Amino acid sequence: MKREMSSAEEALIERCLQQDSGAQKTLYETYANRMYAICMRYADNPDTAKDLLQEGFIRVFRALPGFRKEGSFEGWMKRIFVNNCIEYYRSKRNQPWFSDVDEAVGIQADDHTFSNFGLDELLGLIRQLPDGYRTVFNMYAIEGYAHKEIAAQLGISENTSKTQLLKARLMLQRLIAEKGGSRFA
Repeated sequence: MKREMSSAEEALIERCLQQDSGAQKTLYETYANRMYAICMRYADNPDTAKDLLQEGFIRVFRALPGFRKEGSFEGWMKRIFVNNCIEYYRSKRNQPWFSDVDEAVGIQADDHTFSNFGLDELLGLIRQLPDGYRTVFNMYAIEGYAHKEIAAQLGISENTSKTQLLKARLMLQRLIAEKGGSRFA
């Protein structure tokens, strides 16, 4: 069920569209923590996450005239932030952050390793993943993208997306085991 906008949100958006700096500040303060959490899932460090946050809000304010005021405003913003993070890592494509599919043949991940691990701890471990692993893991496991969509967004093959996800899961399992999380497996 989609959450409809409140009249207060509509009024705030309308004031932002009129370039009211106080309203823009209010919008930023209202959503910054939630959008920063998205940025931290994709970033490998807080400084990069802060840069992604600022760029995301710039994009939100630029795109605001195109918001149709249908459905959830926060959901609309979230898509902008996720796309901003994806675009950032897509721009880093000249760096070797995707592995070959052939490297992962015969490897299996155990999904139960993550089931009882604390959310904050797991998000901290996700931030330790290499860029490619972290990006695909976030897009698939958290944002709900299919491998076909991930491949199209990142300019990689579906098999590479699947491999990155598998390797991310394996690395997370190893990191959890190192922290004593193997008791949850």
